[in-house]
Amino acid sequence: PSLSLYSPGRQSLPQPNTMWSARSRFLIVLLLSTAFTVDLLFNILPKLHQRSIRSQCPCEESPNRSAVPRNSPANGSGAPAESGRWSLHPTLSKLRKLFSHPFYRGQSLPRRPGDQLLEKEDAVKYCNYKAKRANRKRARAGELTGGRYSSKVYLASNWLKFHLAIDRYALYPRSDPFLDRLLEDLAVLDVSEVDYTYDEKALNGRCNCKEVVKPSGVHLKFLLKFQNFGKAMFKPMKQTREEETPEDVFYFVDFQRHNAEIAAFHLDRILDFRRVPPVAGRKLNLSKEIQDLTRNEELKATFFISPENNVCLFARCLYSCKTEYAVCGRPHLLEGSVSAFLPDLYIAQRELIKNPWSRSYTFANKEEWETNPNYCEKVKHTPPYNKGSRLLNVIDMAIFDFLIGNMDRHHFEVFTKFGKDGYIIHFDNARGFGKHSHDELSILAPLTQCCRIKKSTLLRLDLLSQPDYRLSDIMRESLLHDALSPVLTEPHLLALDRRLQAILKAVQKCLQQHKDGDVIKDDVGDEFDFIDFNSSVLTR
Repeated sequence: PSLSLYSPGRQSLPQPNTMWSARSRFLIVLLLSTAFTVDLLFNILPKLHQRSIRSQCPCEESPNRSAVPRNSPANGSGAPAESGRWSLHPTLSKLRKLFSHPFYRGQSLPRRPGDQLLEKEDAVKYCNYKAKRANRKRARAGELTGGRYSSKVYLASNWLKFHLAIDRYALYPRSDPFLDRLLEDLAVLDVSEVDYTYDEKALNGRCNCKEVVKPSGVHLKFLLKFQNFGKAMFKPMKQTREEETPEDVFYFVDFQRHNAEIAAFHLDRILDFRRVPPVAGRKLNLSKEIQDLTRNEELKATFFISPENNVCLFARCLYSCKTEYAVCGRPHLLEGSVSAFLPDLYIAQRELIKNPWSRSYTFANKEEWETNPNYCEKVKHTPPYNKGSRLLNVIDMAIFDFLIGNMDRHHFEVFTKFGKDGYIIHFDNARGFGKHSHDELSILAPLTQCCRIKKSTLLRLDLLSQPDYRLSDIMRESLLHDALSPVLTEPHLLALDRRLQAILKAVQKCLQQHKDGDVIKDDVGDEFDFIDFNSSVLTR
């Protein structure tokens, strides 16, 4: 007889329909729970977070927003910053008068195709790529509840306006509201992340104590990142404003001064070069705005508490990673300079070029220009200095460096797109304003050896030597706009007037030795031909 599958002596199996129904219900519930969790973490919470901070984000406010900063960490109290700090006040008459002068309002050159450094489409495309990459990085790190980066924030930011304003003539226009708003952002905008700078990461703490010239990554500075994709470099205070560089200290081992970076930006703007990226002073809370915001464990490991209960940190380099080389807050706050980054090299390449008048950077040796008074003849026959404006731009840079007392200009950078006639970017001015009691005339070697100067440069230098436009007065008023005012001591301001006279005397000496046309190179046309450059005081 055939055996029945469900014979009485055998245990019956569960029905297939019943088993599948239970498993299906479990899988459906699990799938729905997973979908809800993912939507909550990656969609709902980030949107709620963005909505909660949108009213506080200055980059998403309307273009006509007030110039009054938000609650600022710069003053350490969280109180609103002083109203109107970033706009010219009517009582600052000399500064307003200067920027209203024909020398500062004329010669506006129209943009031609190719004059702009960046196209908006390229900048936005690159920003979208950065936003996606940053969000993937945050997701991999498990940071699922924080705000997501969005290129829409970047489109409304002053960083984008700054980058799109860069052209073959200057880093920013003479008058545009975005510049003052960008300076405000540098001073008060909330920092989202802190890290070592790129050159310090490349150095990776590898230092040689026997090196005379220390690499760039040795110096203690930080990369600040903001939620709107803005980036800036923070250089902390290492020397008080009243201290001068000791006489026995070589220029290549001098301190890097944060207030020199701030003052150099203002001076560059007053001279109408507009080749120093925007810089503002700021106070950072070392604990909350650096230690808590960095993901770099090596940076966190450099923090310690001093005997005075101040928060301190030091550089990673072996010969400077000691407490005696540290910078310290009071007890948490530390002031410094915040310099806006230029567009990334991926979309705006720059070329690093050795300065023909670079110093030897040794204790004994000298460069050829220091011993050969006819050195410029060699330079004038060497491309790209033999034609175009490159040599004149080097002379502009030498005049600027002489005014601030900067002897450390061994290289300079230019935008690759603008070619050989592109202006020189006046980067890294932290070794300026070290000695107010000494004028280093050798910095003027490009001017005194070549006896060339742009007409526009000479016009403005002479204007700033007149009582109504005295350079020290203009600088004093301009620096009042910075959050760390007073930025320079009075002796440094007065030294500017003295050095300006030395420059004009050098030009007068050249005019006595050469023809006007050989010395003064016309870059402004015939608009100011009525000026007599041979007189001791230029007529107007």
